[in-house]
Amino acid sequence: MTSTEILAYIPSPAQGVWHVGPLALRAYALFIIIGIVVSVVWGDRRWVARGGTKGTVLDVAVWAVPFGLLGGRLYHVATDWKTYFGPGGNPVEALYVWNGGLGIWGAVFLGGVGAWIACRRRGIPLPAFGDAVGPPILLAQAIGRIGNYFNQELYGRATTQPWGLEIYERVDSNGRLDPLNGVSTGFVEKVVHPTFLYELLWSLAIVALLVLIDRKYTIGHGRLFALYVAGYCVGRFWVELMRDDFATKIAGLRVNTFTSAIVFVLAVAYFVIATKGREDPATLKSNDDVDGGNDAADGDASGDADETDRTTDARDVQTSDKKAEEEGSTRG
Repeated sequence: MTSTEILAYIPSPAQGVWHVGPLALRAYALFIIIGIVVSVVWGDRRWVARGGTKGTVLDVAVWAVPFGLLGGRLYHVATDWKTYFGPGGNPVEALYVWNGGLGIWGAVFLGGVGAWIACRRRGIPLPAFGDAVGPPILLAQAIGRIGNYFNQELYGRATTQPWGLEIYERVDSNGRLDPLNGVSTGFVEKVVHPTFLYELLWSLAIVALLVLIDRKYTIGHGRLFALYVAGYCVGRFWVELMRDDFATKIAGLRVNTFTSAIVFVLAVAYFVIATKGREDPATLKSNDDVDGGNDAADGDASGDADETDRTTDARDVQTSDKKAEEEGSTRG
């Protein structure tokens, strides 16, 4: 390996955690939060553009995000159970979400359950909502992958390609090896394929493609969300084949490889059988807006009725006065 090749490699961050007093600032958590904020802001704009109510995406996120984090952690623990419940494992660490480990499929599934609950409460169709937030969710996933970069995780097999990623030895304050929370010693343990970066770039490409399709074609009823899922599955499938870190396997293949293939088939099937075209924008208004509109209409109707009553009363008074004058003149 020449010095020129070494300089060409991508360096890893020296650390992924910074301690400020008793607080531990983790890059992994930071980029997840940034991704959530970006997806909510952009998702809300897309929802309003399709005819929905401003602020709806944030209301749904209050349900979807906690459900998604729980689902992501459950999926990770279920598919990597040996790390926590196998020999030498610590079951309590299954609760340490801040140490990384969120399975996207569990996050999408339970996050979808949370979104369904919120959409049902507001009286809006979940498929249409999914079309609005699909591209923003995938963008959030891409942003979240930067957190994997700081954690030195989700990398692939060893490589000599110039875009290979250097994995550093990290130690804690006592000099003990600590790949997650430690600080780099400068020693390069290995150079690997940055599969997290491959997935990040793939996700950005799919986001751009989804936006283009959404602008060029009238697509709705959850079909754009299905394209997001299918497109992501294709990228995740080949990325999983390149990864070399520990994972539960079936028939020599990582569990996520099978999951990606199965979910891809389901997404394509939904895209084919779902209703074509796009929803009537009027159906995207939440219950609050509909009720508010009805109240306003009732108020207008009531106001019109009051005005009519006042006009009628005035006419009656004028008629009475005129009759009184005529009777007075007759008697005179």
